[in-house]
Amino acid sequence: MQKVLVLDKHKHPLMPCSPARARRLLGSKKAAVFRRYPFTIIPKERAGGELQPVELKLDPGSKTTGIALVSEGKTGKKLCFAANLQHRGQLVKESLDSRRAIRRSRRNRTTRYRKPRFLNRTRPEGWLPPSLISRVQNVETWSKRLCRSVPVTSIAVEAVRFDTQIMENPNIAGTGYQRGTLFGTELREYLLYRDGHRCCYCKGASKDTILNVEHFIPRAKNGSNRLGNLFIACRKCNEDKGSLLPETWLESLKKSKSALNRVRVKQVTKLLGGQRPNCYRDAAAANATRYATGNAVKSIGLPTTFWSGGRTKFNRTQQGYSKDHWIDAACVGETGVDVKIARSLRPLLIKATGRGSRQMCRVSKYGFPRTKAKGAKIVKGFQTGDIVKAVVPSGKKQGTHVGKVAVRSSGSFNITAGTTLQGISYRHCTLLQKTDGYAYY
Repeated sequence: MQKVLVLDKHKHPLMPCSPARARRLLGSKKAAVFRRYPFTIIPKERAGGELQPVELKLDPGSKTTGIALVSEGKTGKKLCFAANLQHRGQLVKESLDSRRAIRRSRRNRTTRYRKPRFLNRTRPEGWLPPSLISRVQNVETWSKRLCRSVPVTSIAVEAVRFDTQIMENPNIAGTGYQRGTLFGTELREYLLYRDGHRCCYCKGASKDTILNVEHFIPRAKNGSNRLGNLFIACRKCNEDKGSLLPETWLESLKKSKSALNRVRVKQVTKLLGGQRPNCYRDAAAANATRYATGNAVKSIGLPTTFWSGGRTKFNRTQQGYSKDHWIDAACVGETGVDVKIARSLRPLLIKATGRGSRQMCRVSKYGFPRTKAKGAKIVKGFQTGDIVKAVVPSGKKQGTHVGKVAVRSSGSFNITAGTTLQGISYRHCTLLQKTDGYAYY
């Protein structure tokens, strides 16, 4: 189990303690629970104490960032706290795309809308799109939170840079590396030449002479514009595939016995088997945010060092640890050469969920409202996302339930704790922790 974070009575950080010691302090009423996630206690009488060096280590990633707190004592360096922070960058992008589509549809219908402002805006130096800046802000938020709860003395960050040119073509060199893959060549003409002016899915069996540039992994499913993800497809195959993933489309094609679909099954299977394109979207996100993440962490004001991913992997493999984000974080840097990780230790899983939506009501695919305007955000002192404890004295839902609450204006709430319990009265609920834009597991 992980160590329990401790604050003194003035809310200054102390050294984390064992769960057994925390239980004794709570059982004897000498301490109280300050926060549920990460679990933090606050002694009622203690002020100050002996501190040891603690290093905050970060392994930033595109989808998940590993977080580790390593303390240095008489017996060496030990991992006392670990977490995996899951980002919501893709959800941010999807929400912005949805909002953009709704506004565009209203402009086309000449209905009331906010005028577009993209023509008179300039982007400052170092600007990042919202989907990327959310990753940076998640790392910054949790770095500051842990520094307020633990006596952190230094920070170590893995600053990885991915060379996507080398990843796509290991033999690229010279002017080819500087100019890129298609320097001086029209992309469509190159694809037509490469695919022999035939559809990559049916090889001309559809008899459709109109050829389009097709994303093998659709843009709607995080497909990239890289050369390896682009093929020539006839209009019929392009429209039939739509925004389906190749695996999903292949399953539907296998259910049909037509001659055209038999050819498609054969060709799609070949593409999936030997020519599946790589998507470097995650590598590009890590490259774009590494400087912003470093600057955000340095703004905390503690001594900060940056290390390579190769050093992290060497430290991890030398100690025989398995691959995981929080384990990589513990092995970052020079101090990651010899870190003791207890086998029973399990990381806290933190998922960025956001703080709700500004959209006042749901709309149909045509942009017309289909629900009522949102009600009050706070109902009976509770808000959607709060962690509550519900003690139901009688009825089918009798018992004690702890989980996230979804409020209703009627005062009859839903509580999610593994499964969703509906119709729990607010009178039975006690607030444990207010929503903070994250979910914990």
